[in-house]
Formats: sequence, structure tokens, C-alpha cells
Amino acid sequence: MNTDPPQTSLAASRARILGRVVGRRHELELTLAAVAAGRDIVLEGPPGTSKTTMLTAITQEWGIPLLFVEGNADLTPAKLVGHHNPARVLREDYSPDNFVAGPLLEAMQQGGFLYIEEFNRAPEDTLNTLLTAMAERSITVPRVGRIGALPTFRVIASMNPFDNVGTTRLSTSVHDRMNRLAVSYQDEPAEIEIVELRSGLEGDGGRRIVADAVAVTRATRQHEDVRQGSSVRGAIDAAMIAAQLAEMRGIDPATAEGDAGEGYAAMFYDAMIVALSGRIHVDDAAESTPEAVLREIWEDRFILEPHRAAPG
Repeated sequence: MNTDPPQTSLAASRARILGRVVGRRHELELTLAAVAAGRDIVLEGPPGTSKTTMLTAITQEWGIPLLFVEGNADLTPAKLVGHHNPARVLREDYSPDNFVAGPLLEAMQQGGFLYIEEFNRAPEDTLNTLLTAMAERSITVPRVGRIGALPTFRVIASMNPFDNVGTTRLSTSVHDRMNRLAVSYQDEPAEIEIVELRSGLEGDGGRRIVADAVAVTRATRQHEDVRQGSSVRGAIDAAMIAAQLAEMRGIDPATAEGDAGEGYAAMFYDAMIVALSGRIHVDDAAESTPEAVLREIWEDRFILEPHRAAPG
């Protein structure tokens, strides 16, 4: 395995990686520059903004593993670092041979990226274990010894700025050791391209469904009663569900106008309820429900907008 980042041709690496990522040229360039410089980084943004896609593309380009860890209250240092096999300890006592490496040690030993989602949900003592690994590029494990990291080892973290429930404020020590990049939602053309790619929908009917799915999903992020709207994953699911409903109900999205258009609109509302109602988080102070919000968004898209566009 090549244990050094491909420093000789970062521009070529960037070009190849961009072929796997939609609408993230600037963010990808900054992330790639940070990890190529040997730095660790926090990607701060809502779910569904291609953070994992960027990291997957970089690690595939470098030929190294990407190890996922979910940050939560149960992520103890032992779960992150590893533990001795209890059965073998009873038979053999403690030894390096019966130590089971956790994701942190696996990433260090394999020169991979340790990707911790919901970073600010992890306990403080767990984060302190990471600080040692980031600062020294090694860690000392009792009864095992010192474990050094290969040169391509990085700690990558993600946080959702819209979700404060169950989170903790990161210490100055953590902020001081990690770079940070804010990753927002893609623009509408990029999201349309993503949904087209992921849904596989084609033709005039497919393009209509995709455009409607992206429009209503993006509207959930701007509604005054919504604390956090849906990511592009909601648009992908809405488009795919709408396509299946259209086939079952004998609706051709490419030609559905007039009375048939009403059937298409009703079909799309059903798809929205299934795909989006669980993905939007209504503000606690708002006297509303996800279904009511989606109904309002649906009316704006399928009743008011066509009415405004009609002659006269």
C-alpha cells in the first residue's frame, strides 16, 4: 500500500475525484488540500450535503480505507481504541495478541481516514483520546504498547449545526487541533443532477418528477415553521416513490395536464408525505405538523404556481 498522500499531482487527483462528486468543487478542493497537508478537519453542515461522498472519493483515490464511527454517548475510549478479548484473557492473561483493535487503531495502522459522524455527541474523555492520536500520531495502549499511525491517517469529523439536542460544546483543545469547513446545501442544478443520477429517472416524465422533487425538498429548508428541512436524500426518495406511484396509477408525468394533471399533483403529494414527513423537523414553538407544512409547500408548487402561469 502507498502510505504517502499523492503530493506530486494533487491537481490530477482533484480532477479524478471531481468525476465522482456532484456540485462540490470548492469544498472538495479545500478538504483535499487540508488532508494532503496532513491535517485533520471538521466538516460542519446538515446531513445529505455530500460530506461522506467527498471523503469516499478521496480515500478511493488514495487507495486507503474510510472507517465510520457514530458519535454518541456510548462511544467510550475502549470502543474507539479497542479491548482485550475477555475469553482469551481468562485463558491466557493480557497480551498484545488478544487485543482487538477498535476503529481508531485500525485507521492508524492501515493509514485510513477515521470518520466520526455527530462528533459533538461523543463524550469528552473519548475526544481526549482522539486529541492524543491527532497531536502525536501515535497512542499508547496499556498492556499492548505504543501504536504509531501511517502517514495517511487522518481524523475527519462531521457536525450538524442545526441539531443541538444531546450535543456538547467542543473544547478549545479540540478546536485548536482541527481545521473546519462549513458545508452547505448544493444549489438547485446540482441537486437536480444528483437526483437524476441516484434515481435513474429519464425522459420528459422523469425530468418533471425530478424537478418537482427537488423544488419541494428545497422548500422545506425555507419554511418558517421548520427548524431543519430535508436533505437531497428526501428529494431522491420522493422522486423514486412518485415514479412508482405514477406507474401504479397509470399516470404519465410527461403529459399529465388538466384533469390528469390533478391526478399527478395528488400522486406527488402522497410521495411527499412518505419521503419527507420524517425528514423535516418542525420548530418546537410552531403550532404545526410535518404534514401541514408539506401540504402548504405542495399547494404552492402544484396549485398556486400553475395558476400564476396560466393565461390571464
